[in-house]
Amino acid sequence: QVQLVESGGGLVQAGDSLRLSCAASGRTFNRYTMGWFRQAPGKEREFVATISWNVGNTYYADSVKGRFTISRDNAKNTVYLQMNGLEPEDTAVYYCAADRGLIPRTNPAAYDYWGQGTQVTVSS
Repeated sequence: QVQLVESGGGLVQAGDSLRLSCAASGRTFNRYTMGWFRQAPGKEREFVATISWNVGNTYYADSVKGRFTISRDNAKNTVYLQMNGLEPEDTAVYYCAADRGLIPRTNPAAYDYWGQGTQVTVSS
């Protein structure tokens, strides 16, 4: 069982940066692939980024590639999402998720545990 708590969201202007954090409970955090997803009003939840348990592999949605960076600190049971060059289209609730699978996946249905989400709003 893993419990996830996101933080770091807020209201920013276009071009600004934010760093989201996701703190995980449980002693087996380092065995999980971790992902970030987002959901805008009226839209389906979409993949943002994922990172393998050993930090060896990262994948990004095309819409955030080059602007967002996912990382994790297994000693702190925390995964991060550094978001630079934010755009109004990035406005959404951002969720972190944990997947017991070893291979990073982009399908939200593959993830076993979810946080409650943190709101990111980017004004133009």
